[in-house]
Amino acid sequence: MTTTAPSRQPDLPSASFRLGPLGRLGVWVTAHAKTTTVVWLLLIVGLGFFAPRVEAALSGAGWQADGSESVTVRELAVDHFGGNASSAIQVVVHSPEGAVTEGEGADVLARATDLLTADERIGDVLQPQPGATLSADGSTAVLLAGAGADTNEMVRVADDLKAPLQALSTGSVEVNPTGASLLWSDFNEANLDAMLKSEMLSWPVTLGILVLAFGALVAAGLPLILTLAGLVASAGSLVLINELVPVSIWAMNFAMMFALALGIDYALFLVVRYRAARMGGGASPVRAVAETMDTAGKAVLLSGATVLVSLSAVMLVPSPSFRSMAGGIMLAVVFVLAATLTLLPLVLFKLDLKINRIALPWVRTGEHRSPRFAAWGERLWKRPLVYGIGSLLVLLALAAPIVGLKTAMPSIKVLPAEASARVGYDRVQEAFGDGAPGTLQVVLDPDDAPAASAVLGADPAVAGVLPAMPASDGAELAMIQAVPTMDPSDPVLSTLVDRLRADLPDSALVGGAAVENLDLKAQLDESTPLVIGVVLVLGFLLLLIALQAPLISLLGTLASLLSTAAAFGVARLVFQEGIGSGLFGFESQGFLDAWAPVFFFAMIFAIAMDYTVFLLASAKEHYERSGDPREAMIGALAHSGRVIFAAGAVMVAVFFTFALSGPLPPKEMGIILGVAVLLDAFLVRLVLLPVMLRLTGAAAWWSPTWLTRVLPRIRFAHD
Repeated sequence: MTTTAPSRQPDLPSASFRLGPLGRLGVWVTAHAKTTTVVWLLLIVGLGFFAPRVEAALSGAGWQADGSESVTVRELAVDHFGGNASSAIQVVVHSPEGAVTEGEGADVLARATDLLTADERIGDVLQPQPGATLSADGSTAVLLAGAGADTNEMVRVADDLKAPLQALSTGSVEVNPTGASLLWSDFNEANLDAMLKSEMLSWPVTLGILVLAFGALVAAGLPLILTLAGLVASAGSLVLINELVPVSIWAMNFAMMFALALGIDYALFLVVRYRAARMGGGASPVRAVAETMDTAGKAVLLSGATVLVSLSAVMLVPSPSFRSMAGGIMLAVVFVLAATLTLLPLVLFKLDLKINRIALPWVRTGEHRSPRFAAWGERLWKRPLVYGIGSLLVLLALAAPIVGLKTAMPSIKVLPAEASARVGYDRVQEAFGDGAPGTLQVVLDPDDAPAASAVLGADPAVAGVLPAMPASDGAELAMIQAVPTMDPSDPVLSTLVDRLRADLPDSALVGGAAVENLDLKAQLDESTPLVIGVVLVLGFLLLLIALQAPLISLLGTLASLLSTAAAFGVARLVFQEGIGSGLFGFESQGFLDAWAPVFFFAMIFAIAMDYTVFLLASAKEHYERSGDPREAMIGALAHSGRVIFAAGAVMVAVFFTFALSGPLPPKEMGIILGVAVLLDAFLVRLVLLPVMLRLTGAAAWWSPTWLTRVLPRIRFAHD
């Protein structure tokens, strides 16, 4: 449909048009177009120069509980035992045709040793030892390449050496490096491939949904361009920050996904409001920008603040990977938020009516109030209990399975079957027993070694104990290695470690790769209630400040818990029970990865509050103008329902694309977040929350006098 430009009004009629802070920002941006453009060009070009290095520069490890006993053991092993630590690289050499230490196998072992010793980041290289790292039948041997650097650098060593080591394989001898560093190297590689495939799939799907939502190709492209600008800037920033503090590669992976989803949300909200003011209300371009910023811009700013507050709670988990992931997402959100509130108003002002180019013929570009969602609001107003109870029952039914949810650290099953770390892992288990990949390391005073060996040897869950070895640098320390009887991912291992820590001499510290996972899980279990509590309190306070209405702020916060609980209920059915595993192409571990509850809760709650702010800000705007609870509820749905619906569809599409490829954790992320958004946007925000507004009426917006005096005055209605 061709849109005729309305006659241009005077830019800002003074007496009847009062600008808020964001309105003034929008006007300033339009008046200083060159300055704004130059600043953003410098940011994008300057930080974009570093962005291509993000994959190679960011850290591959960091999944540890800082200050834990197992991390202390690893550090002592690196410093005093030639790098014989959990981060050491194990090169598994296997010959199905006979003794691997003879003939061609011996030649392969020698060449592998030369390759390892040539890398200065490798510590001591230990040759296969009978009874320890050489199998009883002689067909499998393990070269141990000690860790001569920190865990992040050892993952880079694994990146660099795994291909040359595998290339040493011959027709009769297999070479497969494994160990924790290789596991993270292989996993990060598989995860990156999955992310790239998902991004390639999600962008055209997203564009298609946006074209339908905006009704015009040019308008639909704006969110993607702005999100791309924010992503480039955040990627470059992460590379620079990594020079000061190690940043997990997962920070960028999550940032890409989260920034795309939120950037589209924010841009969608502003573009729809601008078109309504400009084409629907007949405002001049400058006034349309000002109105947009003072209304939709305010909601976007508060939404962004809510997201940042929710994710900041993850910083309470004392693990480098968690903190850098949360920090990476927060950085991306800041850049996307900045682009939405500065660059987007300028683009809208400059393009003006051109944003409707290549429009769908049936689209009315100036329409802000949706008749369909207004009719939906009328229906909810007339029959609130039917729809409210129905939606509540669905959410509670989906949330019920959360009662039996089990969590554990990822097993070797997260890797593709052909990955080097998994092949080597399987070879070690076949040759040395189920518990061999999870060998325990006990560092202690040399005088306590005999007693410790006796305790280890007497434990029925320990398959074998190696003789105590002294520190290679002469330190007054000894290390004993013990092989458990169970697989490293078996929950019974936790019981064994707890028992040994209680029974071993006081000087003994128990560690090893599997124990580091257990210590991290224990830390996550301890931190999760704190993170959830902080997120809920901060989310409520932010809503209270924005809305200045205690009751609806509390109800909005509690409603966000419903979609979160339902998403984790579905997660238990899919990932723990394996329902749909064939459809999504993964091997069930029998549990949900332990990092998922704390991290995904913060992410889901952030997204849920994002939609809550959009809906309730619109409702508050209508209530401020009319004082009528009915107009507030129906008007909010009529003016923001379509945006929430479109934004929810985009997010669901983005998240579910991550469930289609790659290793298990991205599938968990995609399915859990996709289900959460599906339920939250379409069931909670478009049904349950409006019903709450209907049932509470004017009480939803009541605030005691003392509270209004304390809180800053925030209005959503444009004066």
